Amino acid sequence: MPPTITAPLIRVGPPGPRARAIIQRDAEFVSPSYTRTYPFVIARGQGAVVEDVDGNLFLDCAAGIAVNSTGVSHPDVVRAIVEQAQKFLHMSGTDFYYEAQVALAREVAGIVPIAGPVRSFFGNSGAEANEAAIKLARYHTKRPFLIAFLGSFHGRTMGALSLTASRAVQRRGFGPTTAPGVFHAPYADCYRCPAGLKPATCQAECLDFLEEQTLVHLVTPDEVAAIVVEPIQGEGGYLVPPRQFHDRLQALARRHGMLLIVDEVQSGMGRTGRMFASEHYGLQPDIVTIAKGVASGLPLGIAAARAEVMDWTPGAHASTFGGNPVACAAALETIRLLRESLIANAAAVGAYLMDGVRELQQRHPLIGDVRGKGLMIGIELVRDRASKARATAERDEVVTEAFNRGLLILGAGRNALRLSPPLVLDRGQAETCLRILDEALSAVERRHGLVG
Repeated sequence: MPPTITAPLIRVGPPGPRARAIIQRDAEFVSPSYTRTYPFVIARGQGAVVEDVDGNLFLDCAAGIAVNSTGVSHPDVVRAIVEQAQKFLHMSGTDFYYEAQVALAREVAGIVPIAGPVRSFFGNSGAEANEAAIKLARYHTKRPFLIAFLGSFHGRTMGALSLTASRAVQRRGFGPTTAPGVFHAPYADCYRCPAGLKPATCQAECLDFLEEQTLVHLVTPDEVAAIVVEPIQGEGGYLVPPRQFHDRLQALARRHGMLLIVDEVQSGMGRTGRMFASEHYGLQPDIVTIAKGVASGLPLGIAAARAEVMDWTPGAHASTFGGNPVACAAALETIRLLRESLIANAAAVGAYLMDGVRELQQRHPLIGDVRGKGLMIGIELVRDRASKARATAERDEVVTEAFNRGLLILGAGRNALRLSPPLVLDRGQAETCLRILDEALSAVERRHGLVG
């Protein structure tokens, strides 16, 4: 990819002939369970710019579902990967020792918002990190039940899926529904408050259901091993709760001896302008789950816990490939880059991008709400601002219009757009994102007869 060319540059209307050929073979040989939003077939990338197999250049504001935290194939991360790969690719931290895993565990202990000594378990994904957290919570507390939230996403493996309550299609066909013993409560969606209140007077009344219904009629507090929560809800629509929600939730957990498991899979590793979104709320979890952006694209999941909580014995849980040395090397370099510049860049460019999206809101009737922190920005689309009728089909059309113009974005929840670009995004690229969003929104609004 020539470094002087910037995205977008559409040479062939996507999908071009090479992309179509690959998509056709995919349809024949690959599982149909994957969800593909639009026909993008990557060939290579650099930073926040990706090129498809037909030579089209796109501005990437999806980052492989918030995974490519340092951009596509950051040269420093690639160098760390190559250096480790030349030494050895695998030795299984389950049965042997190697320095990269120990070094990463030490780094994680220094960055997670957990008070006191910390130990880490390594897997390969966010789902595996959450599976480990589930097992650890039950093992440590000797309690059977868990509480999670409506709209949450914690993975699709059977244990993690029992926590997930994002979309019914993710659970359909797998009943009796996954692992038993999980109760769901309303999450703090201030735009669509479950308690019908306004943010200015909110006292996290959405948690009344959990305290006054769930913990009275369905399960007693002393049977609950843990509360599992995303500090900012990802797949549920990039929902940003008020501080009162997390304050009250943490107090509830402490009062009843429940562990607090904070899922930072999507919101962690610098995305919100802090290393972890928990830091915006002063949260001090017992367990933090990490994945996605931690290794800049290599598969790695981490369940970090207070050392006294991680008290299981050898053989209680393990993973053959978890904490792979090459992935650990990538993660160590990723953390260095985040600390040196990329967290600060996410905060600064994220604020600039947020201001730009809020300006778009003044011109586009489709935009009902804008929320987020850093480079984790949600844009909720509605057909009518007064009724807040969800613009579900229109959201999908905006995503497609953006793709056709050279911008990669994704949906979140039923009717929101998410902007989750690599943390290397600069202001010029943010301006390009805003321009294309403006054009895509206008095209969809004209099609549906919406007038600002």
